[in-house]
Amino acid sequence: MEIIKGLNDAQREAVLTTEGPVLVIAGAGSGKTKLLVHRIAHLIKEKGISPRNILAVTFTNKAAEEMKERVKKLLGAGFHKQPWMGTFHHICVRILRAEIEKMGYKRNFAIYDESDQLALVKKIMKEKEINPEQFHPRAMLAIISKAKGELQKVEEYISGESHFERIVARVYGDYQKSLKENNALDFDDILKISVELFRKFPGVLEKYQNIFRYILVDEYQDTNHAQYVLVNLLSSRHRNLCVVGDDWQSIYAFRGANVRNILNFEKDYPEAKVVKLERNYRSTQKILDAAHGVISKNIHRKEKKLWTDNVEGHDVMVKNFADEQEEASRIVSEISRLAEEEKSSLNDFVVLYRTNAQSRAIEEAFIEAAVPYRVVGGVRFYERREIKDFLAYLRLIANPSDEISLGRIINLPPRGIGGITLGKIVRFARDKQLNFIQVMKKSDKIEGIIQAKSEALFKFGELLERLHEEAKRVPLTDLMDSVLVETGYQKLLISEGEVGQIRYENVRELFTVAEKYNREKGTAGLGMFLEEVSLMASTDNIDSRSGTVHLMTLHSAKGLEFDTVFIAGMEEGLFPHSRALLDAGELEEERRLCYVGITRAKKRVYLLWATTRNIFGSVRVNVASRFLEDIPEELKSEHGKLERRRKPLEKEKVVEVYDLADGERVEHPTFGEGVVISTKGDLVMIAFMKVGLKKISARYGKLKKI
Repeated sequence: MEIIKGLNDAQREAVLTTEGPVLVIAGAGSGKTKLLVHRIAHLIKEKGISPRNILAVTFTNKAAEEMKERVKKLLGAGFHKQPWMGTFHHICVRILRAEIEKMGYKRNFAIYDESDQLALVKKIMKEKEINPEQFHPRAMLAIISKAKGELQKVEEYISGESHFERIVARVYGDYQKSLKENNALDFDDILKISVELFRKFPGVLEKYQNIFRYILVDEYQDTNHAQYVLVNLLSSRHRNLCVVGDDWQSIYAFRGANVRNILNFEKDYPEAKVVKLERNYRSTQKILDAAHGVISKNIHRKEKKLWTDNVEGHDVMVKNFADEQEEASRIVSEISRLAEEEKSSLNDFVVLYRTNAQSRAIEEAFIEAAVPYRVVGGVRFYERREIKDFLAYLRLIANPSDEISLGRIINLPPRGIGGITLGKIVRFARDKQLNFIQVMKKSDKIEGIIQAKSEALFKFGELLERLHEEAKRVPLTDLMDSVLVETGYQKLLISEGEVGQIRYENVRELFTVAEKYNREKGTAGLGMFLEEVSLMASTDNIDSRSGTVHLMTLHSAKGLEFDTVFIAGMEEGLFPHSRALLDAGELEEERRLCYVGITRAKKRVYLLWATTRNIFGSVRVNVASRFLEDIPEELKSEHGKLERRRKPLEKEKVVEVYDLADGERVEHPTFGEGVVISTKGDLVMIAFMKVGLKKISARYGKLKKI
């Protein structure tokens, strides 16, 4: 039994239990990929199962390719056939190429990517005269995608009671009809139509049930409803289903993942064998115990306790800084110190954060110190589309002759001005030696521009002229507010749903950079600001031959590991995110996200928070994240005071509304402990832990800061 050599007892049990349903609860760093590879090899080499009868489903193409290579190596010479291995989409496309004609499509169907889907939605909305400013195409597409992931048909939206649901149904119906007319599927259709195929044609389902006699699913906690149904359909005949996952690492609810799929596995398969992989091969015991302290506060979870033969290791470093700039500079200096003292590669370090907007201050600290870094799973702050768009507006206001900036924003938001019209504007400007504001105000004089477009250009020119004059009189951030609102760019971003909200927050983060120039007179502040960000952007491409520090969101870090992990912004309202404070399920997901972040570390973890943070264009006064309190004291070394900052208050002193800042914790004699969400006049909106959202008077509500 060479196949099971080198496996620990739990891994061995999971490999050898080949018949019937098996649930493997695989803790972080516990060797789940090794288990899956050895299980497949054992089925083929020791049990004599044909590779054709084994299905192994992963969540990424990279994971599938790695698994194929490792299985091939483990089996050795003489085994040339491979099992069905790939992502859900890969496996389903393979099935649909053979069977989709039964569903009224041709086998050579096209697969539409996001840009194709968006173009189709826009076309349908235009045909139906649905206002794209009121119902943004990208948001519409996201809702349709979610509906398909939940296996909801068009008819279910048509029967919806709200006006919005009926609007979605109108688009959804025609969208699906157009896809079929074009013999095309989108990514969600690949799963949805596979399920519909199996439900509609029992003979086809039986065929694939008999092919896939042994099924393995990796990262089961990340499955959505369509994937869950697909797995259950295929496994229901032979029931030789092995799912591997960790409910503690379920962090993709925003993509449709449902943690209850793994939590309810034993209800779906009462005869299931449960194996827990609790031995960790990655982290020190102190890191594991700290992560356990955080996750143990979740109610909906399967119990396990990770242990390791690794050294006990360093304490978890908890550090408090005055603001986000000190936080960022200390991250850079600490990485530089450790890299030099321990002769480590910069690749061994990662900085994690909850929101993309946090990266701006951190990136600038790395740039200033000339330490190479790379933003993983995202775009560098100054290269993000929305940042470039907004800066193009400001550059055109500062320099009305900037052709590149004009070309970028003339149709953002849409103004019905195409490339041909833009070319005529540019030529007229050159011929008459005018700037673009002047040209747009004279657009009725340009040959070949129809009246409707001329009026749109004149209106846009007037707006830019007004903003150009405003730049001479008002503080820079006031000007930026005007640009954001009056151009319609803010409305455009917000209408894009959750993605648009993130982009809007990134633009607001530019205001933080701009504040330092508010005192400059005239257009000097605008010029200095644009010069600074241009320099920041141009030095982004630092030579990385000696390695680079990784920067990424916590969501992007899943499945990765590093010697040293820094998690920035451990503050209430940021992490956990403010959106999660009123929803117990979302708060549990935030806690799982923290667990994932901490368990990326092999040797060291730094958990950082700032007393004040200038983010999204405003200053927040913060309290430490509750997750820091969940970590046992004996595992932490603290720099500065971790206790929530308190102003010395006399007993029973009334808290005035101007004393309260968003994110501060307060206590009410009836409602208990809560977090300030917003203040207006004498009223305070507070998210109470026990009773939810309440609006109360700060003066008469007997609030106490805690």
